[in-house]
Amino acid sequence: MDLSKFFKKSELIPVICQDEKTKDVLMLGYANQEALKKTIETKTAWFFSRSRQKLWNKGETSGNFIFVSKILSDCDDDTLIYLGTPKGSVCHTGAPNCFYTTLWQAGKE
Repeated sequence: MDLSKFFKKSELIPVICQDEKTKDVLMLGYANQEALKKTIETKTAWFFSRSRQKLWNKGETSGNFIFVSKILSDCDDDTLIYLGTPKGSVCHTGAPNCFYTTLWQAGKE
C-alpha cells in the first residue's frame, strides 16, 4: 500500500483517535509515514513524538493501547482518524481521554 500521498504537504500529519463504539474523541497525535505503516501492521496506534523526535506506540509503557480497527482520511488526505478501542485510560493523566478541560462554552461568558 502506497502511503506517500498522505505526506506530500508535510512529513507529519495530525491523527485524531476516536472510540469506535462511543465516537468520543480520545486524543490527537501526529504520524509520519513509518508510524502509519506500523499502525496498519500492528493494529495499535503509533505516532511520532514531536518533543522526543521518535516513534512511539500508544500504550508501550502504560499498557493502555488503542487497538485500531479502521483508518479514515479527510478529503485532502492530510489528516487521519484512527477508529479503535482503547484499553484503559488514554490520557497520561489517567483520564479516559485527553479532552476534559472546557476552554469556552457559549452562554457561559
